[in-house]
Amino acid sequence: MSFTRALPFLLVFLSSWNPSAGDPRTSFVAQFCNSTQSANGPLLADYFVPAMDNLSSLVHSNGYGTTVYGQAPNAVYGLGQCLGDLDSIDCQLCFSEIRSQLPKCYPKTGGRIYLDGCFGRYENYSFFNRIFDANDTSVCNNTRKSSNSGVFTGLLREIVGNVTSSAVGAGGYAVNSASNSGSTIYVLAQCWQNLNKALCNSCLTAATSSILGCAPALEGRALFAGCFIRYSNSLFWNTYQTNSSSSGSDLPWIIPVSVVGALLLIVGFVVWWKIVRKKKSKYFEEFYQPGLTISQSNLHFKYGELKKATGNFSQSNKLGQGSYGTVYKAVLSDNKEVAVKRLLLNTRQWIDQFFNEVNLVNQVRHKNLVKLLGFSVDGPESLLLYEYFANRSLDLFIFDTTPDKHLDWDQRYDIIQGVAEGLAYLHEESETRIIHRDIKASNILLDDKFKPKITDFGLARSFPEDQTHLSTGVAGTLGYMAPEYVVHGHLTEKADVYSFGMLILEIVTGKKCSNAIGPRTGQSLLSKAWNHYRDDTLSEIITESIYTESAKDEIVHVIKTGLFCTQANPHDRPTMLKVVELLRNSKREEEFVLTDPPFLDVDIDVEEGEVSCLLTNSSAQAMSTSSSQFSAR
Repeated sequence: MSFTRALPFLLVFLSSWNPSAGDPRTSFVAQFCNSTQSANGPLLADYFVPAMDNLSSLVHSNGYGTTVYGQAPNAVYGLGQCLGDLDSIDCQLCFSEIRSQLPKCYPKTGGRIYLDGCFGRYENYSFFNRIFDANDTSVCNNTRKSSNSGVFTGLLREIVGNVTSSAVGAGGYAVNSASNSGSTIYVLAQCWQNLNKALCNSCLTAATSSILGCAPALEGRALFAGCFIRYSNSLFWNTYQTNSSSSGSDLPWIIPVSVVGALLLIVGFVVWWKIVRKKKSKYFEEFYQPGLTISQSNLHFKYGELKKATGNFSQSNKLGQGSYGTVYKAVLSDNKEVAVKRLLLNTRQWIDQFFNEVNLVNQVRHKNLVKLLGFSVDGPESLLLYEYFANRSLDLFIFDTTPDKHLDWDQRYDIIQGVAEGLAYLHEESETRIIHRDIKASNILLDDKFKPKITDFGLARSFPEDQTHLSTGVAGTLGYMAPEYVVHGHLTEKADVYSFGMLILEIVTGKKCSNAIGPRTGQSLLSKAWNHYRDDTLSEIITESIYTESAKDEIVHVIKTGLFCTQANPHDRPTMLKVVELLRNSKREEEFVLTDPPFLDVDIDVEEGEVSCLLTNSSAQAMSTSSSQFSAR
C-alpha cells in the first residue's frame, strides 16, 4: 500500500482519533470449548456461519447482541459483548478477533472466549440467563506480586466491592481506582447486557469472591458465564478525555503529538498490512500456482469490488451455504452475474479449505463441473468467485412438490447422467485424481437448461496414483457417507460412488436420504429401496410426479444402478466410468448381482430431519471385515 493510497485512511483517522482512546484490547485471556461433539458437524457449520455473521452485525452496531439460528440439536445460540469502555471502532476490532478465534471450538456443541476488551459465546441451547457454569474461574498473573501483601489485599477487597456495586446500579458496567500506601489498583466490572440487576449482582458477587483469591498478584481477572472483572496496578481501560480544561499554552504541544501519534499508527498499519498481504500471497502461491504472484493473476479480484457487487453481502443476495462459507449473488461492474463464496471462519483449518478448493477447482475443466472465475485474498475475508446459475441447486427441485419446481423424468435422467460423467472425469480423466467427498443434492447446481454442475470442492482431496486409499478425518454429510469411510476413515473414489448412489435414490423417489420413510418407524431410504428390490417392486418407490408406464423400466434400471453404487464392500461397487456405461445403456437389460447394502440392521433415530445410526454388532463386524479386505488390497 503506497502512502497515496494510505492518505484517505489517514485523513479519516485524524478526524476521529482521540490520543487518550483507541485500544481495542484484543489480548487473549482464555477460551473454553465444550467436550461434546455436535450431532452433525456440517449442519452445525451451516448454522454457525450465518449466526456469527448476524451476531457480528449486532455487536458492531450496539456493542452487544444475541442471536439464534437453526434447529435443535444443532441450533446456534450466540452472545457477543464489548466492555463498556470500548467505542464503536474499538469494539469492531475486538469482536472481529472473537469472530476469528471462536470457531476453533468447532465442531463442539459450544464454546466461549474472553479477550480483555470483549467476550463471545455460542451453544446449542439457550444460555442467555445463565450466570454460572463449570468453566467459571479466575486467572491470576502471579509473575508480579505486591511487596505489601496485607495493604494490597485490603485495598483490593474495598475497591472491587465498590466497583461491582456501582456496576449493578449502572447498567452492568463500572470502573474505578483506589490508592493506599503507595499501592494503586484499577478495577473494571462488566455484566453481559442481557442480565437483569438481580442476576448481574449474583454473578459479580461470585466473581468478586473468586478474584480476591488472586491477591497479592498485581493483575487478575474473573471469568464467569455472565460477567467479567479485571483489576491491575496500572490503568488499562480507555479514557475518553476532551482536554477541555487545558490551558492555551498546552495546545501547541497536544496537536503535534496527536498528529505524530496518528502518523506513527498509520505507518504501523501500513507495514502490518504489507506483511499480512505478503504472507497471504506466499501462502496462496504454495497452494495455487508456484511462481505466480497475486498481482499477476487474472483470477484475482479486489475485495472491495466483490463486496460492493454483493450489496455489502446483503441477506437479499444470499444464495445458500457452502462448505464453511456463505454464497451470495453478485453483479460485477460489467453487469455479469456471478456467485461469491465468502469464507468467514478464518482459522488455519478453514483457510486450508479455501486454498484446497482454489487449487483443485482451477485444475479441472469439464462441462459438468462448476467453473472458478476468480478469488480475492486481499481483504479481511477470503472470497471465491464462481459461475452463477439462476436455477440454483438440485435439492430445491427434487424435494419441492410445487408445480414450478417440477422436473420430469427426462430432466432427472440427464442430471443423473451429467453428475456421473463429472465424477468419472474427476476420478479417472483429470490430470489429478480427485475425490469430492461431499456429493449431495445441494452441491449440484442447475444451469438455465437444467444441466448439472458439481460444486463445492472445499472438502475434496487429490488422490496420488500410487496410493490405494487415503486415511483422513471423516468429513461430509450424514446419510451420504460410505461405511468404510465412516467407520475407519478409509477414503477412495468408491466413497463418491456411494454418495452418488444415494443421490440417485433421492432423485428418483423425491425423498431425502436422511429421512425415515414408509410405514415402519426408522426405515431409511436405502433400506426401503433394498426391500423393494428383493420383492421385485421397485416401481412402487418412484415418485408419482415422474412415473409413467413407458419410462418405468428405464427408471427401475437407474434405481438398480443406484443400489449397485451403495454396496457395503467398496470393491463390490462399480467405478464411475462403469456407472456412466450402465446409464447410457439403460434401455438394455443389465444383470445386477447385488448384496445387501450397509446400514440395514441399524437403529435410526430421526431428529429434525437428520438420522443418527447406531450400528449393531453384525453391521460393525461386516464393515470391519469389508474394510480389512479393502485395506489389504
